[in-house]
Amino acid sequence: MIGELISNMGHSTTAGFVGVSLIFGYLAWMLFMIFRRINETKNEGHH
Repeated sequence: MIGELISNMGHSTTAGFVGVSLIFGYLAWMLFMIFRRINETKNEGHH
């Protein structure tokens, strides 16, 4: 799925390129926030 997105991104319009880039950015931000929340929960459990 990600490979297909990247290959389609190569031959798409500027709007499509920006849209896919924003989707990747959003997914990266979500993963970052999830891991941050997990680490906060682990730290609270040890106190």
